[in-house]
Amino acid sequence: MEPIPHLDVEALFGPETAARRQADAVLLAAAHDPGFLVLTGLPEALPLGPAARDELFRVFALPPQELRRLWRQASAPENPNVYRGFFPLEAGVIKEGFDIGPDRPVQAAERDALTEATPLPAEAVLPGWRAHMRRTFAALEAVGAALMRSLARGLGLAESHFDAAFEGGNSTLRLILYPPWPALAEEYDLPLRPLPTTGGPPQYAIGGEHVDSGFVTLLQQDHVGGLQAKLAGDCWTDVPPKEGSLAVNFGKLLERWTAGRIRATEHRVLGNAVARRSIPFFYEPRVDARIAPLPLESGQAFEPFAYGDHLWQAMTRFAEFAQARRWR
Repeated sequence: MEPIPHLDVEALFGPETAARRQADAVLLAAAHDPGFLVLTGLPEALPLGPAARDELFRVFALPPQELRRLWRQASAPENPNVYRGFFPLEAGVIKEGFDIGPDRPVQAAERDALTEATPLPAEAVLPGWRAHMRRTFAALEAVGAALMRSLARGLGLAESHFDAAFEGGNSTLRLILYPPWPALAEEYDLPLRPLPTTGGPPQYAIGGEHVDSGFVTLLQQDHVGGLQAKLAGDCWTDVPPKEGSLAVNFGKLLERWTAGRIRATEHRVLGNAVARRSIPFFYEPRVDARIAPLPLESGQAFEPFAYGDHLWQAMTRFAEFAQARRWR
């Protein structure tokens, strides 16, 4: 039996059938243990594969002056955006990336750093990129919603139980480029701390051990690999890259919301001798969504809280957001 389960999710996008009930059961079991799985059978509307990744990552090849317009304020003080936008490779951050939000209109009273518009490249600068990115974002939202409703059914809740919290949700599409390692460390004179191994070449964790903060994360990896999940017995296990699939893990919000019925599993990224491209999609509620205990038999009481407060506290622990702490 493979340590990371695989699930064909085609049935989750249709009416109630025996196949959908089986998929619900497999998803909930994987969400409880090991807290990771790989999805196949995804909708055709979701752009996947090398060509789709190439299109999204065109933004990284923009001329320096155009790319700087997308940087977050922490890296480019002249820019107004605090939460959304591009973060360059710099001290303390050994990757570069682009955080893209849904950019839905918000009322003046609801304005918040977490709901700010994403600075995007102009159509004339990067023709067709925005449309492709939006197709990808919308399709990943649809996959996230299908998983959300499946988990509700698996927990014995109404299928629509979580829907209200996700109306106008604040999901994030992140494009990450991990540079070659350890070549980068040698170029920038960064400390090299190899991981304990039982033989073979040394390995380095360039994406530190962590759990995600939100509801569920959908990840498209390229062929390079490097993602590992910490499974039972503190065993680090490769999450294999597979074209046409998404790796899934569950966030701290969902673990807390379900009183531990669903597990937020620690994971990390290993450095590779070649660059690695990663596309996580963080499926998240509205920032003002009220998170309250679920009506589960084993549920544990906690004081309800706004999702935005939880997200802000969690995300500002990461190096690429450290300077944003003062803005909310």
